Amino acid sequence: MWEVDAPEKMLPDYKYVSLEDLDQRELAMQDPRTFLSAYDSRTIIDEIQRAPELLSYIQTHVDSLGQNGVYVLTGSHNLLLMQSVSQSLAGRTALFTLAPFSIAELRNAGVLPENIDEMLYKGCFPRLYDNQDLNSTVFYSSYEKTYVERDVREVKAITNLVAFSKFLRLCAGRVGQLLNMTELAEAAEISRQTAEDWLSVLETSYIIFRLSPYYKNVGKRLVKSPKLYFYDTGLASYLLGIRKASDIQNFYMRGALFENLIVSDFFKQKYFAGLDANLYFYRDNKGVEIDLLDQQFDRLMAYEIKSSATMSQDFWKNIKLLVKSGILKDEYTAVVYGGETTFPATSSKGAYVPWNVL
Repeated sequence: MWEVDAPEKMLPDYKYVSLEDLDQRELAMQDPRTFLSAYDSRTIIDEIQRAPELLSYIQTHVDSLGQNGVYVLTGSHNLLLMQSVSQSLAGRTALFTLAPFSIAELRNAGVLPENIDEMLYKGCFPRLYDNQDLNSTVFYSSYEKTYVERDVREVKAITNLVAFSKFLRLCAGRVGQLLNMTELAEAAEISRQTAEDWLSVLETSYIIFRLSPYYKNVGKRLVKSPKLYFYDTGLASYLLGIRKASDIQNFYMRGALFENLIVSDFFKQKYFAGLDANLYFYRDNKGVEIDLLDQQFDRLMAYEIKSSATMSQDFWKNIKLLVKSGILKDEYTAVVYGGETTFPATSSKGAYVPWNVL
């Protein structure tokens, strides 16, 4: 498991330097050649967006060596990082997207919460598992404060931080819902254009993502608006006012948060494997909906997502309708649910899949 404060553990043969260190940052900015002479090969340079001028010197140095894998450059601000990399290192880099831990990573490390409510409340940020004594509410409170007061200002010149914090909470209240930008802007008391701009900030910061509707080769009228999700349910839960895991048990958005957990985990699996997501949802004008579709090369996988720990044939209702219409194939379907047992469906070729085996 990669601890958030020790990325060098993934690449033990590499040196590690962080440009959050003011002395290292000043050296990199004021005397980049001396900096690179100290870190001339096989080095992880963290928070590279803090010294974008260094990238031009890295380009020259890497070109002179004619080798691959000289540097691993990491950063916590995707927009600032990509702006710098695209200008200086185009064609010389391989890009990887990292997000909070996936369910499989937590399970393989032996730290996956056994209780769904604890999982939704705690989320997947590495530091919460590196330091088991760290209170989730304290962590997310500090995370929000740092993100809003420092990181957002660096990504985009947002001056009304109170309004932005409100907007962030309104987004949390809409996880799993169709995105209505006009309604969201009105609720936040901002213009639609401002809402669009702020949503883009949240996307480039890897706070939220949009799940697109599926429309390929379907002749009937379909919903065209995307659905909104957070990359991490712990942050979403905190923004919704949840302060302990037991608060989630009877919370009206428990099902939406569980759906968010599963959908975001599918995205993580794709990203961590270096693949395009190709994930969608289905909803038509008759109210028939499938929570998640995974478009693979030769098949369309369909998943209904239910937080209930009890299996029910009702979960298969919409899947059966789309199998009958020819959109889906029965053998490529599953219900991801809140139980603990993998079990074949009695009226389908699909299966019930527990959340903790994804």
